[in-house]
Amino acid sequence: MGSGAGDRGWAERRPVLFLFLLSLFCPAALSEQIRYKIPEELPEGSVVGNLAKDLGLSVGELPTRKLRISSEKPYFSVSSERGELLVSSRVDREQICGKKPACALEFEAVAENPLNFYHVNVEIEDINDHTPKFMQNSFELQISESTKPEARFILGSAHDADIGTNSLQNYQLSPNDHFILVNKEKLDGSKYPELVLKKPLDREEQKSYHLTLTASDCGDPSLSSTAQIQILVSDANDNPPVFSQERYRVGLLEKVFPGTTVLQVMATDQDEGVNAEITFSFTEAGQITQFDLNSNTGEITIRNTLDFEEVKEYSIVVEARDGGGLVAQCTVEIEVLDVNDNVPEVIFQSLPDLIMEDTRLGTYIALLKIRDEDSGHNGEVICKLEGGVPFKLLTSSRNTYKLVTAGVLDREQTPEYNVTITATDKGKPPLSSSSSITLHIGDVNDNAPGFEEAFYVVHVAENNPPGASIAQVSASDPDLGPNGQVSYSIVASDLEPRALSSYVSVSAQSGVVFAQRAFDHEQLRAFELTLQARDQGSPALSANVSLRVLVGDRNDNAPRVLYPTLGPDGSALFDTVPRAAQPGYLVTKVVAVDADSGHNAWLSYHVLQASEPGLFSLGLRTGEVRTARALGDRDAARQRLLVAVRDGGQPPLSATATLHLIFADSLQEALPDFSDRAEPSDPQAELQFYLVVALALISVLFLLAVILAVALRLRRSSSPTTWGCLRPGLCVKSGPVVLPSYNEGTLPYSYNLRVAHAGKTEFNFLKCNEQLSSGQDKLCPESSGALFPFCNSSESTSHQVSFL
Repeated sequence: MGSGAGDRGWAERRPVLFLFLLSLFCPAALSEQIRYKIPEELPEGSVVGNLAKDLGLSVGELPTRKLRISSEKPYFSVSSERGELLVSSRVDREQICGKKPACALEFEAVAENPLNFYHVNVEIEDINDHTPKFMQNSFELQISESTKPEARFILGSAHDADIGTNSLQNYQLSPNDHFILVNKEKLDGSKYPELVLKKPLDREEQKSYHLTLTASDCGDPSLSSTAQIQILVSDANDNPPVFSQERYRVGLLEKVFPGTTVLQVMATDQDEGVNAEITFSFTEAGQITQFDLNSNTGEITIRNTLDFEEVKEYSIVVEARDGGGLVAQCTVEIEVLDVNDNVPEVIFQSLPDLIMEDTRLGTYIALLKIRDEDSGHNGEVICKLEGGVPFKLLTSSRNTYKLVTAGVLDREQTPEYNVTITATDKGKPPLSSSSSITLHIGDVNDNAPGFEEAFYVVHVAENNPPGASIAQVSASDPDLGPNGQVSYSIVASDLEPRALSSYVSVSAQSGVVFAQRAFDHEQLRAFELTLQARDQGSPALSANVSLRVLVGDRNDNAPRVLYPTLGPDGSALFDTVPRAAQPGYLVTKVVAVDADSGHNAWLSYHVLQASEPGLFSLGLRTGEVRTARALGDRDAARQRLLVAVRDGGQPPLSATATLHLIFADSLQEALPDFSDRAEPSDPQAELQFYLVVALALISVLFLLAVILAVALRLRRSSSPTTWGCLRPGLCVKSGPVVLPSYNEGTLPYSYNLRVAHAGKTEFNFLKCNEQLSSGQDKLCPESSGALFPFCNSSESTSHQVSFL
């Protein structure tokens, strides 16, 4: 076996030249089969051919393309360095193909990046590695001496696993005078020997013959084996058994039950008595395991179930022997008929771990093979895909299919597909089987982030704490991993670029928008941001959304009085009213503004103090001062109104304004009257002065009490003149007095000061929100509107003084 392979030197290992040249000029032709021819029994590691070169792949491409073999049995492998197809295990043609005249191994060569499949056909040539062998080392024949020349005797045949010229070709018989050998051939092409009697036998002359039967093939070198034939010459039994047919042939379906009758051979013998009693037997009884033979009737029955896929035909030699020892033989050929008893199988090969969702149409996904051990129509298989999946099957070669993409893949809609392939043969009835695989779809960055809302509007009250969260935007990305990780940023704003970072910031991870400073509604009522959500894919995808921030108002600004105002010299302005003004006459108007908005800037006007209550009316919303009645004779010509302006906030803020009104028919009449008024002293300074005087008085009284106590203790009498300085008659009317002005006032309160004849002073406290101007009130002895009239009037008067 080894020498035969060595002499040939693997010289016949070659690809088909036409396909190789075609692959150089037409890459599309690579889907055709690449053919090689090698002898069997090559040593492991032997080179079959340069597969990479035949496929048009360079050596530099091999690490990337990862060329490999996809086969059920690893007969071959691919060298990763040079791309050569190597023998990786024993290749025995007889084991692989048996007696088939043509033997080839078909498999797929798989190249990745991109994935492609190439069909490879390696034809296995037979070498003369099997010697013809007889089933028995010796044969024994008993031939009657009365046997006539030309009688034929079938001898045991030899078996050779090789094919063609390497198989059994002829038989030879050792030289002798009485017998010759004839080579006969069966229908299946196998040869068997027949021994022909050339001359009559004479038992008395020679009782036995020892011959050598040689079976040889025509291999190079030729192989042969021998078997011994012993012929015993018996006494005359004139008539040997005769079969009704020299050859019996029957077809039998596989899977028939044991005990089923196959056929019955018939033989007759013209002799009588014992010489006519025929018994039947198999000539190679030890080799027949599937059948039983009734030795008396010649009926052949099935012992074990037949299997077409194992043995397709049986050739049996049946011997009929009469009582005198004469033998006749016939051949029984049993053809096993195939039934559709094998379900087709689907075998997946080269399945990928992931299929990227951007895979183009027509991309190879997997290779699958169909195996059905039946033959004919029973072994012809049709495959189809079940369900609506974006794939299709393409026929690659006999019983080989490619699974390719036939539709657009979208992982976000369908992350995986359960692909079921049903294989159905053409038998009657047909058999089918299904095989399922799960194909996982890989993610690519094909989805941009999407915000939950088309735009965002956020209301933020002013004076918010810096660093507080004012809004949160959220975007989602259906992709996986970094392709679905979203980060946020501010990409545009209607604020100044330099000021943007001092106003707001956004968390890149959570999308929370933070205020970097306290907002002021009066300075900035609204601003707009453009936020971007960006994924981490490559290339990255993004989406923008608009965020409008509305700064809400708080009541943080008190009303500001625009009119009345102080004059350029700091004096209080005044308004004149005609003495004949009728009720409803518009005297003046208090004008105030509020920097806030809405209810916080909704102003109302209220009279806090009036010299003559009921003389004037004040518009609640307009601030207009009108006469409520006509001026009476007892009404003073000079009137003073203290007006409070309040906003509508919660809590409300307010401011005050003092109106000086003079009833006069002309400005010349009003000016002298107003100029005669003494400059009012500072109420704060007057209060401090009175406190100092009171403290001094208390101190004096305390000192006098101490002196009096000491005097009483000394029992000394007091003189009436001693207390003369304390008599009330010593007070002298001195006219109006202006109190000293104290600029460092400390009591933020308003007081009502009442001066009584008995010298009793009463202070009523009234809270005030704004300091009166220095020119508000004047001390005048004859004016009823004076703030502090010092006189000896018998009736007490009440005046209001405002201090801060």
